[in-house]
Amino acid sequence: MLTLSLAPADHSGSQRQRGDQSDSDRLIDAIGPEMTIECLLRCSRADYGSIASLNRSFRSLIRGGEIYRIRRQKKVIEHWVYLSCRLLEWVAFDPNSRLWMQLPRMNSNECFMCSDKESLAVGTELLVFGKDLMSHVIYKYSILTNSWSSGMSMNAPRCLFGSASLGEIAILAGGCDSQGSILGSAELYDSEKQTWETLPSMNKPRKMCSGVFMDGKFYVIGGTGSDRRTLSCGEEFDLQTRTWREIPNMAPGNRGGTENDMPAAPEAPPLVAVVNNELYAADYADMELKKYNKTTNEWATMGRLPERAGSMNGWGLAFRACGDRLIVIGGPRDRGEATIEVNSWVPSAGPPIWKRLGTKPSALRRGKRAMTPESTLDRIQMFLQS
Repeated sequence: MLTLSLAPADHSGSQRQRGDQSDSDRLIDAIGPEMTIECLLRCSRADYGSIASLNRSFRSLIRGGEIYRIRRQKKVIEHWVYLSCRLLEWVAFDPNSRLWMQLPRMNSNECFMCSDKESLAVGTELLVFGKDLMSHVIYKYSILTNSWSSGMSMNAPRCLFGSASLGEIAILAGGCDSQGSILGSAELYDSEKQTWETLPSMNKPRKMCSGVFMDGKFYVIGGTGSDRRTLSCGEEFDLQTRTWREIPNMAPGNRGGTENDMPAAPEAPPLVAVVNNELYAADYADMELKKYNKTTNEWATMGRLPERAGSMNGWGLAFRACGDRLIVIGGPRDRGEATIEVNSWVPSAGPPIWKRLGTKPSALRRGKRAMTPESTLDRIQMFLQS
């Protein structure tokens, strides 16, 4: 049984405020604090800002993050998508209500705007990684306060890494340091403690790779190695034993290249996603959806991607898991204008038949994951859930 009590309401302020808070208190008294919290759990996150303004009890529960911890404990999950379609401007998309919500504008300098950027949603935060004048920087958006602030620096700052989140934690692996050296190191971020922990290094350094969680383990897939050649292998990190295991032929291989091939043109990292512990990939070269066989280490074609999900060597295309469905975000370009489309498919429902959930004008620019999906912000830029 849930045993969380609500704090007394704040009765300071105008007579109208006192009346509103008294009404709120009578509501809480009538149904009890536990039932009140059960009701809050079933409200959309989009309503939490208004709910927090009712009285001090609700404000503390929401802005202190306790309501999100209870949601995770009770497995109340609400998936959103966060998108960056213009520099420094982010919007959130609710796939269920199909509503778009504008986030506050980021405050950064011109150097950050022009640098390679990554994004990652973890816990109740959206992290955006980039470069300042002299160093790597992290900007953090909090769904608790609906505001941006500076994030905690990594032990070994980097860009062009592979990453994924699982609840309140995230793992970042590989990438490049400020001198351009390709890294094999990895770090674990705990959003609750606001700490970075250095993990054992991978077997092979790599950049421009992708990361996913599957079967409770973290995987890094593909990328470019220290000799600047494409890597077809992946690596598995076991969170219990803290060890890495190399897996051959795990990259989906959009160009059918081998480990010794030099990339013909800059390509996006592998577009991979996990639904119900099954790994899928978007082959942007042939516009095909593929599924990975864990036993044979082989990829099989499942069907087609949405016809209008265009990209340039994978840039400007997002492919992520959103609960029990896959999401593809991308769209056609015409005379310098761009429109992004959000399409979804539930793998358990049968062969791939994509359903368009929404569209939005865009001004996409090529860059590392110009779009990405939320964890328990919970993650085009990132799918999120909470």
